[in-house]
Amino acid sequence: MLDCQWSVLFGLLKCVSKTEWESYTTHYYALFSYGSCVNVIMATRQSFTDSDTADEAVRATCDDASICKRFATSKSYWKDPYIQYFVRQIGERKAPEINRGYYARVQGVNHLLDSFLRKTACDCQVVNFGAGLDTTFWRLKDENILPKKYFEVDFPMIVARKLHNIKTKPPLSKPIIETHSTDSLLIDGHSLDSDRYCIIGADLRDLPGLEGKLKKFQMNPDLPTLFLSECVLVYMAPEQSSKLVHWAAQTFPTAMFVNYEQVNMADRFGQVMIENLQRRQCNLAGVEVCRSLDSQKERFLLSGWESADALDMMTVYSVLPQEDLARMERLEFLDEKELLQQLLQHYCICWAAKDKLKLGLSQIAF
Repeated sequence: MLDCQWSVLFGLLKCVSKTEWESYTTHYYALFSYGSCVNVIMATRQSFTDSDTADEAVRATCDDASICKRFATSKSYWKDPYIQYFVRQIGERKAPEINRGYYARVQGVNHLLDSFLRKTACDCQVVNFGAGLDTTFWRLKDENILPKKYFEVDFPMIVARKLHNIKTKPPLSKPIIETHSTDSLLIDGHSLDSDRYCIIGADLRDLPGLEGKLKKFQMNPDLPTLFLSECVLVYMAPEQSSKLVHWAAQTFPTAMFVNYEQVNMADRFGQVMIENLQRRQCNLAGVEVCRSLDSQKERFLLSGWESADALDMMTVYSVLPQEDLARMERLEFLDEKELLQQLLQHYCICWAAKDKLKLGLSQIAF
């Protein structure tokens, strides 16, 4: 049977079968979550018989995010002169919806991060959970707004790849050396520690192990601290992500947590995406928290954070600086505006704060 309601959600001009529509949504969902759906689906078709296999599927998303960012920056959606040293090939063309989605994600997260740095006058530290091949450290260095120390945490396998690129690419290693006060850096197969930049290979689900490594590399709980996670908590079981969020609130009296991930997953659009990914053995273990903006905020408020707010990405998109937004929208023609809107309404940025030092962190917003 044909079901017209599925096609209406995307603003399509023809009726398609439910099966066809579900395939269509999965394609774009996988792209928007991290990048090329080919890598995501190929990584998840095998049956997850143990946690190592499931972790491999999650690690594959690192490549997808970087590939999508590489393509978008090649089309001038935003500037990132460093992504090319992690992703050499531009790769196949990505849909305009995906490029605009990544633009909103990058600009939205950067807005909150930069606002925190201004509030603290950079007398702070940043911890990027699941950082992957992210290039934020180099951007902050170029813009002269580095925190006292910038930490990244990810699976040891991903960290090893990133360290290899840093060691073999002078444009990546030179800024780290320039911000280091001694002649030698502490670097091994799964970690790097310098005065201003630290990369740690660790499993976020192993909280004692994570805390031990952060202490080893001079994490200072008394400094204002921003925690950042992008599509990370959703891959953790609710009790695991809750422990991480609670630990951050209890350990750091002046802090902010910025989380980008799915939202509104309880509606039909969200449920179809979940069902399709589950059929491909890709389990979003923490999707229960992604029911609504309220459930996203509650995660933090119930874990000891003093304030929390959240916006879906369609709202974030609409309040970004209009001049640059107009420039970006001229780059590529967008045929399916309704599709972009649906996708952006199913992602959000949630941010929470604790402010013992009364810096005005709760005032940070869009």
